Amino acid sequence: MPQQPASTHSTASPTRSLPFAGASNFRDLGGYIGRDGRAVKWRHLFRSDHLAALTPQDQALLAQLGVTRAIDFRGKAESAAYAYALPGVAYHPLVIEPTVVQRALELQRTGRQLTAQDAVVLMQDTYRGFVHDNAPRFAELFQLLLAGNQPTPVVFHCTAGKDRTGFAAALILLSLGVPRDVVMQDYLLTNTLYRRPEGMGSHAPEEVLSVLWRVQEEFLDAALHMVDNDFGGVQAYLVDVLGVDAAAQEALVGRYLQK
Repeated sequence: MPQQPASTHSTASPTRSLPFAGASNFRDLGGYIGRDGRAVKWRHLFRSDHLAALTPQDQALLAQLGVTRAIDFRGKAESAAYAYALPGVAYHPLVIEPTVVQRALELQRTGRQLTAQDAVVLMQDTYRGFVHDNAPRFAELFQLLLAGNQPTPVVFHCTAGKDRTGFAAALILLSLGVPRDVVMQDYLLTNTLYRRPEGMGSHAPEEVLSVLWRVQEEFLDAALHMVDNDFGGVQAYLVDVLGVDAAAQEALVGRYLQK
């Protein structure tokens, strides 16, 4: 039967979450409305949890999506423990060492039982660290997004695809003019999609694990408030700290927003 032409009034969009067996938090940043009412292009920017458990079928889907670059924010021990190499995909490590676990252990060594509120404070401090201590890695992220004459689909990830990846996704969407409330909605999707690995961190109380393995508005807000208060807002942070000047922002818009 011949295929019917698509209706000009169709509201169908590509799926945001993609069906990878070996990655639960793999999703597309497309479709969000950015600058001048222009939507982020679908199937160009992907965020995910780590890619070391992808099945052969997953790898075929990745190839079908046209992904040719993977940006890995994991620390050295994390990436060594769960290393991967994907055919036809260039690998770009932008190392951001995890700090939450180490700081939680330090607190426990003092004899104090970690509480959920302790975990929230640790996570907020981690996000503030992204803004200041890890700025060079996020500057490199934007350099990679602007590399080459033609943009090719890219996936960026950490271990769970929620914190380092979540802040990266927020920066990208904000640089494209997506409103903060929409950026926050995308960030919180992790709580719907991400599947925590069995047996991870089983020595901590469940109330603490439920903080560490999920995301909360307070986490990303901690980072964005620091951007506002210490650097004068997202625009100034992009230009002065990450080196994404007006010309680079125009190039990003040209590459990643619909005409």
